[in-house]
Parts: sequence; structure tokens; C-alpha cells
Amino acid sequence: MTAPRFSRYVAIGDSSTEGLDDRIAPGRYQGWADRLAVHVARARSAALPDAEPLLYANLAIRGRKTRAILDEQLAPALAMQPDLVSVFCGTNDIIRGEFRLAPVIDDIRTMQHAFRALGATVLTITMPDLSQVMPLARRAAPRLLAFNEAVREVSRETGTIVVDLAAHPFVTDPRFWSDDRLHANGEGHTRIAAAIAHALGLPDTDERWAEPLPPSAPPSALGRLAGELRWTRDHFIPWAWRHVRGRSSGDGITAKRPQLAPVMIHEQGR
Repeated sequence: MTAPRFSRYVAIGDSSTEGLDDRIAPGRYQGWADRLAVHVARARSAALPDAEPLLYANLAIRGRKTRAILDEQLAPALAMQPDLVSVFCGTNDIIRGEFRLAPVIDDIRTMQHAFRALGATVLTITMPDLSQVMPLARRAAPRLLAFNEAVREVSRETGTIVVDLAAHPFVTDPRFWSDDRLHANGEGHTRIAAAIAHALGLPDTDERWAEPLPPSAPPSALGRLAGELRWTRDHFIPWAWRHVRGRSSGDGITAKRPQLAPVMIHEQGR
């Protein structure tokens, strides 16, 4: 597997693939998929300086559950004839009480098979257990463990590359996560992109993405309480209110990069 092989990269998914919370301007997000596109584009340019630049589309939209991603994003993505695809979803299914594993995995299997039938290299990641970052996540931890294992299994079946983030303890460090405790911050997205680039065998990549940050002093009891109250006010209550009303954070949102377009290697990302 070499970087010049990839000429069209398409990313589908939810808010993680869209790039929340790797903010680059008010209302604009970069994220691991954008950063990965730059990794691939740089490798392609170095190997084939006279070749056309990498083409990249990102169809991901925040709040989307797996079935919606299949229904809304699969067909447009297939029409782009990608040779590299990332398929990551499931978070918005797991955090809801009506979650059922089998239908979600069936939909992921369908998407992976469809892209593999094109001859594309398909990749995904596992979800870290954020119980240490967000205590409320402990309720969903058993679902998450079952989901990750099912993703590993179906990916073996389809030949999808799995970057097993959940297997690395460093990913539960709060310093890699945004204030909402659900989305990676800029450093987290940078690490995820580096992990995938290394898994793809791109040049100038290594395993430094898995190195933990230096130890930091734990917050005081008062600091932890203040943080919980702030998170509840700013993030949990708004999410719960949307959920009660049957609304989604993705209502009215469209894909940020709905068409294939060249990736310039000077674009942000590292």
C-alpha cells in the first residue's frame, strides 16, 4: 500500500468526521479527516510531483446516526469512485436508550462492503471509553465495548483497516477532548489523523501518536465540581432538551465539503 495509489479520498460519518471540536474559525472545523487528507496529499506530492493533487470530499454531518449516514451519504460517496474511504459512525446510536447493536453493525457492514466492492481501501476507528472524561458515559460503556468488538469483527470480514484507538489508554486523557467531553479537540484530532496515516503506511509517520502526554496535577475536588456543573449547564442540558424535542445538532447543517476538490498541501494539518 503506497500513498500514490490514493487519488480520491471520501470521508463519511457524523460530527467526529466533520471535525468537531477542532475549531479553525467561528463555525468552521478541521478535524482528523481533513488532517488525514493533508497527510495523504503530501505523500502523493512527494512521490509523484507531477501528478494531479489528491481529490477529497467530506460528507459527514453532525448528529447523524448510522442509518441516516447509509441513506444520505453512501450513494453520493460511491458516485465519486473513491479509492480511499473512511467510514466512522455509531456514537449517536450508542448514546440513545433505544440502541440495538445488530442493525447498526449491519448498516456498517453494508457500507464497508459497498466501498470494498469498488476496490477502495476502507478504514475506520474504534471509540474510546470516555468514562474517565465524562462519568455519565459509564452507563454506555458496556454498549461501547460490544460495539467496538463488533466493528473489529465486521472489519475483518470486509477487509477494512481498523485503527484501534480504544486499545490505547492515552486516549482517555481529558487533555485530548473538548469541553463537551464527546468530541476530540485539536490535539486529539491531530493524533487520530497521525494514527490513521501510520496505519496506511504513509512516509514520515511513526507511533508517536500513541505517546501519552506528561503527567499533570489532578484538579481539586472543588475544581471537579465546578467542571461538572459547567458541563451540565453548557452541554448536557442543551443536548437533553434537543433529544426531548426530537431535534438534532445536525438539523439544517449540510456537508462542509460535498464535492471532490483538490487538497493543497499547504492546508492546515500536521
